[in-house]
Amino acid sequence: MRASTFPARARAIRLLALDVDGVLTDGRLVYGPTGEELKVFQVQDGLAIQAAQHAGLLVAVISSRASPAVSRRMADLGVVEVHQGARDKAAVLDGLLRRRGVALRESAYMGDDLPDLPLLSRVGLALAPSNAAAEVKRVAHWVGRRSGGTGAVREAVEAILKARRAWPPA
Repeated sequence: MRASTFPARARAIRLLALDVDGVLTDGRLVYGPTGEELKVFQVQDGLAIQAAQHAGLLVAVISSRASPAVSRRMADLGVVEVHQGARDKAAVLDGLLRRRGVALRESAYMGDDLPDLPLLSRVGLALAPSNAAAEVKRVAHWVGRRSGGTGAVREAVEAILKARRAWPPA
């Protein structure tokens, strides 16, 4: 993406939707001794999500997997649009945009793998962590330097908010 195009796209964003595994986490699946799924979240991503919300962005999670850990973390951050177990992520995004009155060009999505391509190819700002699949990187408008689970969301939010002159947060 041309450097001059990113700020204009970023300024138009009203909704930031995020995948979980490989974006908010490093993508590994870890199971505890009784079979419970464990996830590790980067605290800097959490701060950035709260900063995005404070700056007026609606933050949403759209994940094909379901996890109590995700529900807990998003509740801690005040994210109310949490959609887990989504078989058709694009349909979930479409419903979310309709309900919230947001146009596709006003939406951003961060994903890392093939199930994210239908969303990434449609939104106004397609974001990817550095360790995203090659197919994802090809359609992304912006690819970060950090990998999923290590501050990739922080880096993306910071770039969006800097384009809006809303970084650092007050």
